[in-house]
Amino acid sequence: MRIYSADTWTVDELQELVGDARRRALLVPAADTKQAVLEAFAEAIPSEVEDGLDLDALNDSLHDFADSIDDDGEAPTTVIWQVPAAFRADRSFGVVCEVLQDAERYAGKHLDFIAVCL
Repeated sequence: MRIYSADTWTVDELQELVGDARRRALLVPAADTKQAVLEAFAEAIPSEVEDGLDLDALNDSLHDFADSIDDDGEAPTTVIWQVPAAFRADRSFGVVCEVLQDAERYAGKHLDFIAVCL
């Protein structure tokens, strides 16, 4: 997982770089609370996990999504997550980052994450 400042790279620039690398870009919009972040990921990441919105469900949906990329022969995917300062100050930020890093390890080259600090 890479973390960038929006002062260094804009979301548009990162999406362009991802496209230039022949990867599909998915954008997770900014959210200020843990629940809102989980909802933003649930809307952005195609998944059939219906266990509710919690960190375990996020983990499961990311693993299922990674499997679908590998199985369907789709282009590798980079998820660009916009992170506002209010959420970075929340202790849940670190836990969500750990879930994303676990999904990256699980998926190998098929899935990676960029957090853009707004």
